Amino acid sequence: MIHFVYLVSITHLIHIRYMKGNQMATDIATLLAEINSTRPILEQVANKWSVLILTVLCTQPARFNAIKRRLDPITHKALTEALRRLERNGLVSRRVIASSPVAVEYAITPLGRTLQDPFVALVGWARQHGAAMEQAQVAYDDQRAAAEPV
Repeated sequence: MIHFVYLVSITHLIHIRYMKGNQMATDIATLLAEINSTRPILEQVANKWSVLILTVLCTQPARFNAIKRRLDPITHKALTEALRRLERNGLVSRRVIASSPVAVEYAITPLGRTLQDPFVALVGWARQHGAAMEQAQVAYDDQRAAAEPV
């Protein structure tokens, strides 16, 4: 997933420079430095559980167990870690509800909401091209299996 995001980022930067009339002779090292400077952020946002959690929370706030049910087979530990990371990064807010037993509700923040359009595009891309990727994987695996000595 992160490799896909890097590819999209590189493609996007090249497209932006080309569309703005900048010469394509732009120093590739500078372009890669720009991409690498985003790596820590992309690693936080492009984590598979982060994308799915934010997609769930885009529609409405949800309690921990509701998120866990929607993202089955996520483990309790993985969900807890991902929610803490998203909260730390300002993408999710956490609200303790005084009830018996105490409940916690998570909601997407305005900053997190800015990721909605890119995630919708990514999910749309996955739906449109998922079958082609699966076919490519099968073809690759078949080719590798045929090339291996028996």
